Amino acid sequence: MYGLPHTTEVRKQLPKKAIYAKFDLKPSQRESFDADIARIDIVAVVSTFTVPALSTGTEVKEFYLLAVQLKRKEYDSKNIALLTKLIPQKMVLALHYNDEVQFAVHHTKLITSEWQLLTSNSSFLIIKGLTLDTVWENIVTHIGQIEVTEGNTLTEQITANDQRAKVLAQIATLERKMANEKQPRRKRELFEQIKRLRLSIK
Repeated sequence: MYGLPHTTEVRKQLPKKAIYAKFDLKPSQRESFDADIARIDIVAVVSTFTVPALSTGTEVKEFYLLAVQLKRKEYDSKNIALLTKLIPQKMVLALHYNDEVQFAVHHTKLITSEWQLLTSNSSFLIIKGLTLDTVWENIVTHIGQIEVTEGNTLTEQITANDQRAKVLAQIATLERKMANEKQPRRKRELFEQIKRLRLSIK
């Protein structure tokens, strides 16, 4: 199942009615959820029971894989984030639309992969590591294409990447302003701001 061992496979549908009841969704929230999601199934559980070679982690005791059939590719991320709160365990979501799949996981925030063509021999999720903590972190970094710098934890790296992205967005905004600015003095001020911001992310 997506590259996970056959021993992890299960099949249990999660009715949308149960989700509505659990989160006490308002009618508008139900409509949004229903517009995005057709069906949800638990399709795998990774634990020391289903993969005996693994040791239990300090933080991760097991994690679930949910297959989510989407009604539209441009879904509302709030509905996907809601699913990650459904079970008080770590989980990976395989979001299906036609013959494509996108993986999503919540680790401090919702992290998604690129859309990929789904084939019968696709191996997207590989168990890499000796403990469930390590396996989970490797899956998160794989889905998010995150490179963890030496000395950083995964959580610290995600925070650092988010801060860098904000600074880059700020630089792009200032560069547009500078390109449109007519006054030389103001243009120079914008240039100096951009220079300082670039130095801050080196």
